[in-house]
Amino acid sequence: MNGLTTDDTVVVAGAGAMGAGIAQVAAAAGHRVLLYDAFEGASVRGLARIAEGLKHQVARQRMSEAEMRRITGLIKPVDHMEPTAGASLYIEAVPEDLEIKRKLFREFERMSEPDAIFATNTSSISVTAIGAHLERPHRLVGMHFFNPAPVMKLVEIVSGAATDPMIAESVLATAVAWGKVAVSCRSTPGFIVNRVARPFYGEALRLREEGFSDPATIDAIMTESGGFRMGPFALMDLIGHDVNYAVTSSVFEAYFHDPRYRPSLLQKELVDAGWLGRKTGRGLFDYTDQAAVSSAFSEARAGDASAEEAPLRTRASFAIGRTSVRQSDGRSAAAVEATEQSPVILYDLMLDRSSATRVALTASPGVCPEDWRKLVAGLQADGFAVSRVADRPGLVVLRTVAMLVNEAFEAQLQGVAQQSEIDNAMRFGVNYPIGPFAWAEKIGCSTVLKALDAISAETGDPRYRPSLALRQAAWRESIQVAPQRESAPESTIS
Repeated sequence: MNGLTTDDTVVVAGAGAMGAGIAQVAAAAGHRVLLYDAFEGASVRGLARIAEGLKHQVARQRMSEAEMRRITGLIKPVDHMEPTAGASLYIEAVPEDLEIKRKLFREFERMSEPDAIFATNTSSISVTAIGAHLERPHRLVGMHFFNPAPVMKLVEIVSGAATDPMIAESVLATAVAWGKVAVSCRSTPGFIVNRVARPFYGEALRLREEGFSDPATIDAIMTESGGFRMGPFALMDLIGHDVNYAVTSSVFEAYFHDPRYRPSLLQKELVDAGWLGRKTGRGLFDYTDQAAVSSAFSEARAGDASAEEAPLRTRASFAIGRTSVRQSDGRSAAAVEATEQSPVILYDLMLDRSSATRVALTASPGVCPEDWRKLVAGLQADGFAVSRVADRPGLVVLRTVAMLVNEAFEAQLQGVAQQSEIDNAMRFGVNYPIGPFAWAEKIGCSTVLKALDAISAETGDPRYRPSLALRQAAWRESIQVAPQRESAPESTIS
């Protein structure tokens, strides 16, 4: 089904930051937009906010004055319902309150033509519940933009139980025509992004509670080793801990207290203290003028060495003296040494060993100081900053990625969305370097499964239980690999 044409009028209800941003997106695509807000003067202020933002774009030479005038000229502020009659698409961007949204859509039903489409920008409320009392619930769909709407590429197109698939297809095509990356999903708690992203925050908070390392070091490992654009603690401070904690709690409640989504006591304490992040001047980091800059812990220079003594860029495992050096498989270093009766140093998962600038290491009790020094010196000579962290199963990147992959497989299993749509949602909604299924393909589903089983065994925490879909993918992976092993030439060594 085709999307809207530029002859179709779009109504955006709610003239706050999100509503104004959506109105700007629709107008930039060529639609006549009615920016509606029931509060007198709010829609005029919303248009002024749009114009001010576009003026900055002109000043930076990212937009011409003619384009700015074209966009603002297509937006008309209104503060009552009557002018919205006859519009083709009604998008709601009002506060996250079920009854407010239901009442608004009932009013839009009264004003609109029978073929009008209704879209809710909700990020947390069931599309099915919003449409339950409408006369035309089949014409309601979720159209979840990410803030700021003119900048963020992703839009989640969310189908409720009653949504007509043709309506969802039309809205998806419209979002694509507006220059967005649009993904389809079913209306379940958190949709795609707010559900699959929970481990990115939850595992960092849990590791901090376990004494793994400080927030700045965890963030540095995730960015400089894992390839993420922003560390979890800096991102939570940017989002606001009140918002992040509320979303986590909402998903936890909606999934009937599934341990996978368990909120963090550390984050609750931050919220209780009013340390909400950047907007209050303090969160996990201090943003006041007098605050010292938080920096990641890196090992001091360990002396002269050659990179060849620690060939991590090209070799996944090697030895330094008596010590084996290898990537974590999910077990703690102490557990590996106890099983193998040999000292081991484990390093964390990296997106790309050839270009990573930091490596996180943990050592088993039997590692001698000289082996540690030689390894650190060799890694430093090869351009790595080295962070020694507490010996916790899965370290941080592997543990987080394994949980992200697991959650993605569980969402696919439950029919929330397809693999490609989940990967796109995570790349363009929260700027992950690659999607969770791409991670699984890169490192292997069996690697993810082994890590989760190991973390679960050591912690005893049911949050690490693997998804059935992940187990099945790992089994399929092993079956595909088996014939290659069987056909390999026999060894000639006797």
